[in-house]
Amino acid sequence: MAKILIIDDDQLVCQSLSLVARRKGHEADCAHTLAVGLKKASQELFDVVFLDVRLPDGNGLDALPHLEKLPHAPEIIIMTGYGDPSGAELAIKSGVWDYLEKGASVREIMLSLVRALQYRKQKQAGAAAGVAASLKREDIIGCSPQLMCCLDQVAQAAASDASVLITGETGTGKELFARAVHRNSLRANRPFVVVDCAALPETLIESMLFGHEKGVFTGADQAREGLIRQADGGTLFLDEIGEMPLTLQKAFLRVLQERRFRPLGSTRELTSDFRLVAATNRNLEEMVRQERFRNDLLFRLRSFVIELPVLRGRAEDVRQLARYHVDRLCERYAVPPKGFAPEFLKHLAAYAWPGNVRELVNALERAIVAARSEVILFPKHLPMQIRIEVMRSSLRKDSLVPPAEPAAEQAEPKDLPKIQAFRDSVYNRAEQQYLHDLMVQADHDIGRACRISGLSQSRLYALLKKQSTPPDKHLKPRPSHPAEAEADPTP
Repeated sequence: MAKILIIDDDQLVCQSLSLVARRKGHEADCAHTLAVGLKKASQELFDVVFLDVRLPDGNGLDALPHLEKLPHAPEIIIMTGYGDPSGAELAIKSGVWDYLEKGASVREIMLSLVRALQYRKQKQAGAAAGVAASLKREDIIGCSPQLMCCLDQVAQAAASDASVLITGETGTGKELFARAVHRNSLRANRPFVVVDCAALPETLIESMLFGHEKGVFTGADQAREGLIRQADGGTLFLDEIGEMPLTLQKAFLRVLQERRFRPLGSTRELTSDFRLVAATNRNLEEMVRQERFRNDLLFRLRSFVIELPVLRGRAEDVRQLARYHVDRLCERYAVPPKGFAPEFLKHLAAYAWPGNVRELVNALERAIVAARSEVILFPKHLPMQIRIEVMRSSLRKDSLVPPAEPAAEQAEPKDLPKIQAFRDSVYNRAEQQYLHDLMVQADHDIGRACRISGLSQSRLYALLKKQSTPPDKHLKPRPSHPAEAEADPTP
């Protein structure tokens, strides 16, 4: 018997789902608001949560991080009367089991519930058996839910030989995760060969990958083994694969399919048993639409995709990252260990870190150099542009509430609203204007709007709905391609 929680403000939906669950021998409980639902989920252990999106006191998608942090996080099935491609994409990326519309048939709902319970049982059995061994994660610091989800994907990817595509903004640590996939795989004792597609000249990249024979071009005074051959038995890491020239993509596609290639100037083919891990900060799907990247190569690359979170999306990791890298840098520069003033940590938490972990490490290195023999790091030690941006951000927040106008002498007393109501009205007007300006500047593109504002997709989506801005008129969702499969719902 499983325990099911239904969080939905529609009492008829709650009754129907409860009846379906109980007919299968499960225990069901209901909550009609998000706050009550989260309280119940925190106090009791539930196996599956049916979660509505639009609730009287909030957006159900905003509750996903809280549910994921629970000691025995339940499997989540979104049930919404307002199906939306962007919302579905966000939900799947957040780790939900399924995304259903309320018009779905009872059979479809039961199939999703049964499969979620089967998956949960299998996952718990694997954990009890100690399947998840200790992961080697050198230099990958943090324990936020977003990072732990990526590490779980690393463990899954390492257990196979499938190609892996790692995506994320510049500075999020794509090479660190590529190395983690390699170090936790059966190829860990074999070579890990790095190819930076953005750094190699187009005239040399083919020679570097495939190798060449002596005399095949000017300067080729001896034969050279290519990087693909050097990766035989190990892992070939193609960094910034979005920069690979179109002329080379077709040739590399054949290498992926056949694991055979011919060095430049050679008459014989060589083989290489390598595992491919690629990384990019580009939108490869958009590049395919612009005919700057081959669609068939993209299909080959993304057998397994790991999307790394931005640092501003996992702010709880900043302090741990700072402690780790400051200790490492102090050791490198042979200076005494440094402590943190509270204001120093507040500045680190308040900054958006557009350059992600790489920018954070560079800023900490600058701070240590500036502090020299001083044992406590203060905001003064941080780079000036970071301090300026933190101050500007603070002033922008303060400016949302206009200064009170001086009252005229002997003026008639007015019926003033409660202070909280006044603050809410001012904040809502400022927030509505900000969202309007944000979507105009981002050309109504949700990804660009998130990058500009520093908001997560779920938070931006909720704010747009709160301000009565229909998301389907503003957002440019990426196309989704749901996989359809027939399955027997009987466990």
